[in-house]
Amino acid sequence: MSSVLTALRECLPNAALLTDVASCAVYGYDNSKRHGPVLAVALPENEAQVQALVRVCATARTPIVARGRGTATTGAAVPLSPSVVLCFERMHDITRIEIGNRFAVVEPGLINGDLQIALQPYGFFWPPDPTSAPYSTVGGNLACNAGGPRTVKYGASRDNVLGLRFVSGSGDIVACGGFTSKGAVGYDLTRLLIGSEGTLGLITSATLKLTPLPQARAGLRALYDSIDAAAQAVARLMAQPATPAALEFIDARAIELLRTRAGLALPSEAQALLLLEADGSASALADTVAALASAANGTGCLQVRHSTDAGESAQLWAARKALSPILRSLAPKKINEDVVVPVTRLPELVRGLQALSARHDILIVTFGHAGNGNLHVNLLFDPTLGNASERAQICLSEVFDLVIRLDGTLSGEHGIGIDKRDFLPRAIPAATLALMRAIKAQFDPYGILNPGKVLPIS
Repeated sequence: MSSVLTALRECLPNAALLTDVASCAVYGYDNSKRHGPVLAVALPENEAQVQALVRVCATARTPIVARGRGTATTGAAVPLSPSVVLCFERMHDITRIEIGNRFAVVEPGLINGDLQIALQPYGFFWPPDPTSAPYSTVGGNLACNAGGPRTVKYGASRDNVLGLRFVSGSGDIVACGGFTSKGAVGYDLTRLLIGSEGTLGLITSATLKLTPLPQARAGLRALYDSIDAAAQAVARLMAQPATPAALEFIDARAIELLRTRAGLALPSEAQALLLLEADGSASALADTVAALASAANGTGCLQVRHSTDAGESAQLWAARKALSPILRSLAPKKINEDVVVPVTRLPELVRGLQALSARHDILIVTFGHAGNGNLHVNLLFDPTLGNASERAQICLSEVFDLVIRLDGTLSGEHGIGIDKRDFLPRAIPAATLALMRAIKAQFDPYGILNPGKVLPIS
């Protein structure tokens, strides 16, 4: 092992390879609260150093785990065996911005929020806006195909990238995609890499598709007397021409948290809430708001309120983004899943979740990006009480079965990592999994890139 570390030091400038116990411990975790064994932490500053590092590890058959800021919730950035953690925090530059062509070229360690700030003077933004945007990296966003509330109108990470450069598991530098919004040349490796969680290649540069900032925004809040009524409203909203910029669903338990922990004045009879945002040109915004309000209104709707106060709207969105951390105050253990079903199946999903909560005596709090059918299903319990952990795992398994029965999928934006890996055979046919394994072997012939993640161990 000392020979590997010696070779790695030759690839990097001084102080760019950390081997002390304390530093290695810090880089061995992610937001899943898991922790894994780290041989060394590499902090490359450019693509050439990444390539050299991969070639050393390929020769020694030493695993590499890529890392941004460790915000993933599924264990994707946690080593399963002693590994080199390759952290991109020193590769954080914006190397090109071409507004006329609507793209920016960035390094993977750039913070999403810093990118948005840099684009504002140009009147543009990059649409993916996960809750972690102020501190997650673009590379991390691409690794799990991050989305966020705006995905309903603007798409997820995969829909907002024109091209990539990456280093394969054999140490080759690969370029795919390009700088144009149209292209029909060869296979689409760009979309394949996005969402692969560092198992196929290490992204060193990304050409991001930019979108003009809207001239105007408006917020709407709709309250319902039942979860089912709100879910039916989501289906109505997505079946009419005016597409919301965001459409978030919040169930009764989450509403209570917003009322008691975030100080929002919400009526006690509300069992579900839809939080909408409209954007576009100033001249068309009023028509869009009217269309969304009309679609939101219907059986079971208690109130549709158009917020004209930017401060009030900002408070609502801040409270929505604070929900996930607030949940930890309800129970010591939280299992946070981000399942997706077709929008018209949302009523069946929320009814099914209520039934599973009652059957297994597990508190389930649900909220999320309803416009995409992507809900965050939070199972909350105290593992020290009886068989709560066992009941939660059985409940989680049945949540996934319910989602698959409804033609859904296991993750919308969090990815697979370790946590959902062994559930994949339920969602993906055997022949498809075999093809995925063959692709993995082609990109990573020595099996060193984030081994044990995404694909079930055969």
